[in-house]
Amino acid sequence: MYAFGTEKATLALDDPSLRWLKRVSRDEGPIYLAVVAALEAAIRDGELTPGDRLPPQRTVAAVLGVDFTTVTRAYGAARSRGLVEGTVGRGTFIRGRSAEDEVGLVDLSMNLPPQPEGLSLANLLRDTTRAVLERTDVATLMAYHPDAGSTAQRLAGATWLAPVLGEIATDRLLLAPGAQTALAVTLSTLLKQGAGVICEPLTYPGLIAVARRLGLKLIACPVDDEGFQPDALARRLSEGAAAVYCVPTMQNPTAVTMSLARRREIARIVHHADAWIIEDDPYSRLLEAPPPALAALAPERTIHIATVSKTLTPGLRTAFLAAPAGEVVERLAEGLRATVLMASPLTAAVTTHWIREGVAERILEGVRAAARTRRALAGAILPTAFGMAESLHVWLDLPADRDPATLRELARRRGLALVTADAFAVGQPTRNGVRISLGAAGKAATLETALRSVAALAAAGGERSRTIV
Repeated sequence: MYAFGTEKATLALDDPSLRWLKRVSRDEGPIYLAVVAALEAAIRDGELTPGDRLPPQRTVAAVLGVDFTTVTRAYGAARSRGLVEGTVGRGTFIRGRSAEDEVGLVDLSMNLPPQPEGLSLANLLRDTTRAVLERTDVATLMAYHPDAGSTAQRLAGATWLAPVLGEIATDRLLLAPGAQTALAVTLSTLLKQGAGVICEPLTYPGLIAVARRLGLKLIACPVDDEGFQPDALARRLSEGAAAVYCVPTMQNPTAVTMSLARRREIARIVHHADAWIIEDDPYSRLLEAPPPALAALAPERTIHIATVSKTLTPGLRTAFLAAPAGEVVERLAEGLRATVLMASPLTAAVTTHWIREGVAERILEGVRAAARTRRALAGAILPTAFGMAESLHVWLDLPADRDPATLRELARRRGLALVTADAFAVGQPTRNGVRISLGAAGKAATLETALRSVAALAAAGGERSRTIV
């Protein structure tokens, strides 16, 4: 580390605005570049965040024991790299990241909706928040709300889910702060410790994490290009499993979508076994004409979870949970109250307003258009990747002998964050591949460069298998 030289300078580093200077190292070459590297590392690690004011250049020079010109050069280099911005008379501040910036790894590992084409979420959120606060008593809005959704919020949920569920009574709907919370409450409410849950061999990591914490046994069921193989599912249900978990539309991670005929067959098999279907459905609304949900085919046996995080924006943390009316939905409501008490009132109000005023549909159309553009780009660069035209992610098979850890490390060296099959596997992976998320990269040009790097890394990738055992 840099030798600061005086006890006074060392004491100064205890000042919160100066602590990042402890990162300055002589190993970084010229001192001005060492200052820039320290600043970059502090931003990356979260020690400095957008809007933080940097200390005056003369103060930094005094603490480091260098001349003023050196610090001026360092601040100038940091400004050129987009790390900071300065305002005459106010000082120098850590710059917030915008959609035009691509700093650090390009994230192909997190499933996020792209920014909607032709719309500004920032402007919509600003206008909606203002409208909510003008129309609502703030004290009432920000008070505790023990119910799992008001009548207005449940009506909004019924409207939002109608293309998938059809007409649904509001007494079957609950509001939850995100799909992961809804999933955890559903599993803990309906199933006892040690119960078996059937799922795909590659499944949502959130299910794996919750099942582990609740002491549930995940049972992988063979699948094909439409999801569960019916005969295999029937056999596993006959062995005493209590529930079936699935993502029937644009499955995570393989992007498979069940046909209507397969959905009907799965619903019939589960009904006959007197088990539960836990239907995780984050993606159906991305389709202009989505297939009926399993909850529409077997409403008495299905818990349907639908988040807006994948169709509108993740920050809303709002999900709707549909369940059989009566005792089941009441138990789930009790579970939500005991676990989280309520969804965030402000974000729930924004979601409700967007749905009621038609804003949600406008955002959805913009996200859908952007998703199609990105999926088409992925198809051109990775023609063997699998996924529907509106999918937020694609699945790319890799040769069986390709080591996932090596692939991730090679990708990281190229500036890419990737997630491979082992992250989704129930037990040992029976399929080698990578899920490539298309929405997180801020710009299409950045995504294109990233996909071309993936194509180079996976040049020996295999064809998509017809049947996965």
